[in-house]
Amino acid sequence: MSDSSTELLRVRTDGKFFRCGDAKFHIKGVAYGPFRPDEAGDCFSSPEQVARDFRQIRELGANLVRVYYVPPVWFLDLALQCGLRIWVDVPWNRHLCFLDSKSGRAEARKAVSRAAVACAGHPAVFVLSVVNEIPADIVRWSGAPAVAAFIDELVRIVKKVDARCLCTFGNFPPTEYLRPREIDFHCFNLYIHQPQPFGNYLSRLQMLADSRPLVLGEFGIDTLREGEERQSEILGWKIESAFRHGVAGAIVFSFTDEWFRDGRLIQDWAFGLTTRERSPKPAFEVVKKQFASAPYFPLSGRPFVSVIVACYNGAKTLRACLESLQNLNYPQYEVILVDDGSSDQTGRIAGEFDRVRLIRHAGNQGLSVARNTGIEAARGEIVAFTDADCRTDEDWLYYLVGDLLAGGFAGIGGHNLLPPEDSKVTAAVMVSPGGPTHVMLTDHLAEHIPGCNMAFYKWALVEVGCFDPLFRKAGDDVDLCWRLQQHGFKLGFSPAGFVWHYRRSTIPQYLRQQQGYGEAEALLVRRHPEYFNWFGSSLWQGRIYSPSRFGIITRPPIIYHGMFGLGFFQTLYSAPPSLALMLVTSLEYHILLTVPLSVLSVLFPILWPLAITSVVVSLAVCGVAGAQAELQRTKTAFWSRPLIALLFFLQPIHRGWARHRGRLSVRKASLRDHESLDSLSLQGKITKSQNLAYWNDRALGRLEFLIAITKRLDEKGWPHKRDAGWSPFDVEILGSRWCHLRLTTVVEELGNRKENLRCRLKTGWTLFSKTVFWAMAGVGLLVLGLWGAHWPLLGLLLLALPVFGLWVAREQEDLERLIAVFLDELSEELNLVPIDRTAPGKTMTPSVRGLEAAPKSRNRARPWNRGST
Repeated sequence: MSDSSTELLRVRTDGKFFRCGDAKFHIKGVAYGPFRPDEAGDCFSSPEQVARDFRQIRELGANLVRVYYVPPVWFLDLALQCGLRIWVDVPWNRHLCFLDSKSGRAEARKAVSRAAVACAGHPAVFVLSVVNEIPADIVRWSGAPAVAAFIDELVRIVKKVDARCLCTFGNFPPTEYLRPREIDFHCFNLYIHQPQPFGNYLSRLQMLADSRPLVLGEFGIDTLREGEERQSEILGWKIESAFRHGVAGAIVFSFTDEWFRDGRLIQDWAFGLTTRERSPKPAFEVVKKQFASAPYFPLSGRPFVSVIVACYNGAKTLRACLESLQNLNYPQYEVILVDDGSSDQTGRIAGEFDRVRLIRHAGNQGLSVARNTGIEAARGEIVAFTDADCRTDEDWLYYLVGDLLAGGFAGIGGHNLLPPEDSKVTAAVMVSPGGPTHVMLTDHLAEHIPGCNMAFYKWALVEVGCFDPLFRKAGDDVDLCWRLQQHGFKLGFSPAGFVWHYRRSTIPQYLRQQQGYGEAEALLVRRHPEYFNWFGSSLWQGRIYSPSRFGIITRPPIIYHGMFGLGFFQTLYSAPPSLALMLVTSLEYHILLTVPLSVLSVLFPILWPLAITSVVVSLAVCGVAGAQAELQRTKTAFWSRPLIALLFFLQPIHRGWARHRGRLSVRKASLRDHESLDSLSLQGKITKSQNLAYWNDRALGRLEFLIAITKRLDEKGWPHKRDAGWSPFDVEILGSRWCHLRLTTVVEELGNRKENLRCRLKTGWTLFSKTVFWAMAGVGLLVLGLWGAHWPLLGLLLLALPVFGLWVAREQEDLERLIAVFLDELSEELNLVPIDRTAPGKTMTPSVRGLEAAPKSRNRARPWNRGST
């Protein structure tokens, strides 16, 4: 067989699955042996018996056989003739403390090297598993990092002999925490016999596997203890559950009850689908039926799906995107391409595809408007989104829709992976900060799903108002996810429903993308201030799953081993990356510390060491981040990590500058929009008051009152931030870029279902106004220090500070008055009656006379025309 034809027969990883040639290869396997050794020491049956077994295995519908010793060449040739792949586990002294012994390590290396040489290039070999189930106490004794590093070393030995050979190791729950980096896919042996815990653990394993394929390496049940009927039942639902959870394959343990181990024939276990005489058990037919259906078990429904691609000058990758959407493994779907005013060849390329519905915008209206256009034109019950710089896996919709239907979610997302043909620069970009990713609250529940791979029920999109047109380039997916969750909807994640996403291929393109993300964050702060810190960086409740760490690791992970290391599920708890250290790379750090120190060093040379230290610390943190980046072995060059370190330095500056520029330049929805301040003043409608009170005889609760306030603020588009449980106020209203107001309410119960609703209005300076104030102070002091000795009158520049303070105070007064008018208008609609408004700083005590007079006030035309009651 020629080398070229051999390579065509070899299986390779393809995202979350495997592929042989152009077709996917889904593992449907059985474990085989080991058997009593023959005279040559091979733990395999005779060629005649193996041939009979292989025919029976093919009858089962299996395509892979897992063996636990390195097979002879005749065995591999026979497997190839029967259309079977061989999973080879390499045996060595894993049950000993091998890392404590030089000879033990050498024996393991020698065994793996021999296996690699014996199997090198053979098309029947699916994978070499360098070790299977290292005992948990051995790992605990030697240390998980050291054991993982040794597994990686063994994988490199195989790759040195045969670079295209797939490599993995057999893991199981007691050593779940082992995380070698060099393996091609994850393999877990799992013996859980209850459906719900089994499914939950598979979801957890998918999160651990992340972007690599997950294979269920062993699962089975003993018929001596559980019975043959129980074996049939459990294996039936396990196979279906495994493939529905998106595994790349599943291997039943085992084909036959014949099993030789530790120098003896095992008589007290019977996991086989056949007896020792190869007579099929009832489970044989069940597995045969399930293998025939796998991996595409019927979905609970097949709703029509509209796939929407919004494109603006994306001709470079559009053809690959549309080609991938032509033959999806889903029965009912349409593809809608919205050309958002492109000036390239987008329209011509779209015309090459008959199944694509093309909608053109006369000009560029932005990403959100383009997606809303697609939603309006969609005929599907479900609307799925991907981007022009993505290409979908053929099973994308099958898994995305299947998990959406099964999980009870309103929306769902999936992975966006680096295409294998992308360059080493794009691989470095992928592990640099700021890329699209998903945020998970649990193994099932998502807080955010990336916009390049998401699907929603159309009715859910309509209920929340679809995408916000404010977001033209980015941020639309974040805004939509938050609004859906605020409406009580849940978002899910489909590990197997993935797309290939082409990253930015040059550094300038990457930095422009980050600038766009920064501009989107400035808009998101307006819409969702509760999700951002005072620097304007987003706050997430869930765990961010990203190829790039958003910080650097400063603490080792903690492993729960169970008492005396005997826990069956031993879990690794990773410390979150240090965000505090990443502050030294932020734009704010450079503006508030590095730049001032550098400027002052000109006047005071003694400060030069501090200025240099400030820069060095920032560069050092970026260097550590580059060193800790997890790069693909085949996508790594000598310059990869320095490049990543450089991007960690540049990205926060570019994105932070765009974010702050957007926050400063974007006009906030002014509270003056409903009536001008001057007009209200002339009519006498504005009165300054920090305390308001309303008489209530209709049992309107404080919560109902606050809901009415926030609803009206939403209707008017006034930026506000609600208390999330940690604030001493109820609502914070962002009146302008100079000041904000915090509203606090309380109820005074007066008896007979009567009460006072009291409101306290407290204004404060915004981050921007504080920044301007201290910048003025810094500039004034710098000018005074440089030239004050020659021109003492320059000291008058500092008088600008109190002037600015008085101006902001006036803005605060205006904001306070306007909110008072807003609350009066709302209270009238709610049939609440304003009562005594005392002067600022003075408390108000309800009086009987006030209560008696209050009902009469309802006949007054406007609440601000009242006199004292």
